[in-house]
Amino acid sequence: MQPKKSNVRWTIAGLMLGLLLAALDQTIVSTAMPTIVGKLGGLDKFVWVFSAYLIANVVSMPIFGKLSDMYGRKLFFLLGLGVFMLGSALCGMSTTMFELIVYRAIQGIGGGALMPIVFTIVFDLFPPEKRGKMQGLFGAVFGISSVLGPLAGAYFTDNVDWTWIFYINLPLGVVSFALIALFYHPALPTNRNQKIDWWGTLTFTAAILLLMFGLELGGKEFAWNSVESYSLFAGFVVLFAIFLVVESKVAAPIVPLHLFRNKLFSSSMAVSLLYGAMMIAAASYIPLFIQGVFEGSATSAGQVMTPMMLGVVVSSTLGGRFVGKTSYRNIMLVSAVLLIIATSLLSTVSVVSPRWLVTTYMVVMGLGVGMSFPVTSMSALHNISPQYRGTVNSLVSFFRSIGSAMGVTVLGAVQAGALKSRLTELMPNSGLTDKPIDPQALLQPAVRAGISAADLQKMIMGLADSIAFVFTCTIFMAVAGFIFILLMGKAKMEIPQRGPVKTTEAKTES
Repeated sequence: MQPKKSNVRWTIAGLMLGLLLAALDQTIVSTAMPTIVGKLGGLDKFVWVFSAYLIANVVSMPIFGKLSDMYGRKLFFLLGLGVFMLGSALCGMSTTMFELIVYRAIQGIGGGALMPIVFTIVFDLFPPEKRGKMQGLFGAVFGISSVLGPLAGAYFTDNVDWTWIFYINLPLGVVSFALIALFYHPALPTNRNQKIDWWGTLTFTAAILLLMFGLELGGKEFAWNSVESYSLFAGFVVLFAIFLVVESKVAAPIVPLHLFRNKLFSSSMAVSLLYGAMMIAAASYIPLFIQGVFEGSATSAGQVMTPMMLGVVVSSTLGGRFVGKTSYRNIMLVSAVLLIIATSLLSTVSVVSPRWLVTTYMVVMGLGVGMSFPVTSMSALHNISPQYRGTVNSLVSFFRSIGSAMGVTVLGAVQAGALKSRLTELMPNSGLTDKPIDPQALLQPAVRAGISAADLQKMIMGLADSIAFVFTCTIFMAVAGFIFILLMGKAKMEIPQRGPVKTTEAKTES
């Protein structure tokens, strides 16, 4: 029996709404955190509100991607959206910081299903000549969410109640759920009889959990050279090695290792990881620069991020439109050159840099990053069997998220070390460098008020120089990205000859 035809327009509306919810939830919480801490307490644990979501999100992505290949996209999109809404409702009802952290992890699990499956459904629905345009459109949602998230969080916190940063997901999620349930009718997958790779799933989950805990806790809860850090990273190495052995032997691995023999696929994964690290560097350290050096507010820091995210939206859309007209490599080389220029320019920022100039640099950064969203998804799937589409899309998102997590950790250590070194030069007898320095402290008016004008100016100079050094390091990431892009070869999306066009799984209904 043939499945019903999908209504593509309403399906796309449901997918975009679901993706927007998952993407917004990574940014909407930030501006509400001071209020949440004031209501629930737990100042010493608030960072886990972000970390719990990220860890659960990263771990669940490849698992849901594989399951969607085996049992269908629709089932696991709806399941993921249901888990996400459950987590959102529980977050809004939290009475302690511990409860909020646990419920954020539930949200993260649901979000881990939504992101990769959305892009896979788009790939299934559209013929080759339309996939690039649609992938670019969906990639632009990430840029839009980065702009809307902090603004929405501030609005709900100031004018309604902080709980609505979570409750707003419920009515919007119901609409998305209904649209997909009613209008998306995919064909049944052909590999439903495969056995679930339980050992691979278990060892992968445990390994990535140890890695993420090591990255999130190292240098904060305990020192990098502590027994705890060594144990977490050693455990990751051992379990990941076991995971690789398991995956090489099972019939239906959760991560098919043979895909990495494909140079285009492997290069796409490497580029996703590096771009994730570079984007998080810009998103983390430019706001710190604006607030700490220019003494701007959180709102003004958000405003300076808006041009970058608008650059991401424009670049993502253009990148998607050019897929099929030239090779993936050519499009991404333009992106890499823009990133090399942007990181080089950002490495020159200082206390005397005018605000408009920093904003200009951010626009260039956004234009460079945005192209990667549609292009790496398309290049990773080039000539890959349809039975692996969910797995591949989940791996693209997974590597981008791992890159972000590693970028935050590594660059955070680099910035802290550079700040300590610079302050030692500027203020050798101050005693400030006898213990770890928290650059966020310079954002607090109470802390600034207790420092003399001369010392404060030196500390601001040290902060500015340390952030410039971070972007000096990201130049090497951009160059590494350029090299991996060169390895992508001349592959190009094949567009069929003009004629009657049939979509893979759906046809638009009037």
